[in-house]
Amino acid sequence: MKVLSLFDGMSCGQLALQRLGIKVDKYYASEIDKYAIQVTQANFPNTIQIGDVKAVKPEDYADIDLIICGSPCQGFSFAGKQLAFDDPRSALFFEFIRILKQVKPKYFLLENVRMKKEFIEIISQQVSECYPELPGTDLFDSKIEPILINSALLSAQSRQRLYWTNIPNVKQPEDLGIVLKDILEDDYETERDKSYCIDANYFKGASVEQYQKKSRRQLVNKPKQVGIASEIKGHDILKRVYSPDGKSPTLNSMGGGNREPKVVSGALRVRSKNKDGKNVGWKETQPKQMLELRKDEKANSVTSVSKDSVVVNEELTWRKLSCRECEALQTVPRDYTNHVSNTQRYRMLGNGFTVSVISHILKNMEI
Repeated sequence: MKVLSLFDGMSCGQLALQRLGIKVDKYYASEIDKYAIQVTQANFPNTIQIGDVKAVKPEDYADIDLIICGSPCQGFSFAGKQLAFDDPRSALFFEFIRILKQVKPKYFLLENVRMKKEFIEIISQQVSECYPELPGTDLFDSKIEPILINSALLSAQSRQRLYWTNIPNVKQPEDLGIVLKDILEDDYETERDKSYCIDANYFKGASVEQYQKKSRRQLVNKPKQVGIASEIKGHDILKRVYSPDGKSPTLNSMGGGNREPKVVSGALRVRSKNKDGKNVGWKETQPKQMLELRKDEKANSVTSVSKDSVVVNEELTWRKLSCRECEALQTVPRDYTNHVSNTQRYRMLGNGFTVSVISHILKNMEI
């Protein structure tokens, strides 16, 4: 099989194919990030790097069997400004369409974030026009619809993504029941020079020297409740939302008849809440950073921003997920990314695919 991967990143597509045991004769990777390329070449030295997607000539890849693409999504994401195609990064989607339309491989797979319906319709229309001969893609019904898959079914991470593909019979994967505590490192220790432990100075860019002055397990101040997470079921203690300026309260560490240990994950967000703990407009009350806990046992979606997914443990400390834990959340092999700095590891893991989801989709190809 010959594969062309656009916006290849750290080559999660190659990992997925390897996991399926699919022989890849040539794997062309279009990528410009030097750190992602470094990780790819360390793990798959036979990868053929072809540079910027805007310079790719489709006629050079006429014999490609599969195109994989995870084009930049910042303009589409509900978490962003939703500029969509006005965002130059998301506009790179049309480079994918340009290449797909001319190469027209047997199979393609496009991944992107959840987005507004109007953006979904544009993308569906564009990819469908590349394969007008497929059933249901004529002028009256010209859409290859995406399938929404949450990585939570195959990993300990809640990560909802849309997948457009002409690979047949792609269904929702079975839930493997993996939760956050299944992937946490038992021997995890805070590394001061990596700023893993989140305290009041975490978002101020505290220096290495500042952290070195603190003990490894130091707790900060007292609990400062700033709201109520009303969507969380159970005792009132579980619903309380606390500011990162104080330490966590004692967690209810037992479940199922007070026998099973629990871990809690969440994210640090800027919110405005009234005295009843309800979200209000920023002009009504002073916005504050606060810890929002999840009501399930999953981690938030791994992103390149560390505060988007943190762990609250039984020792009353907040910390970032380690690089290895992020690899596990993305179902990437342990230490796959350890060829670059931790900063770059977090970044590329946040931008990457959940490998098990990609494998689940690609297994339906007829090779």
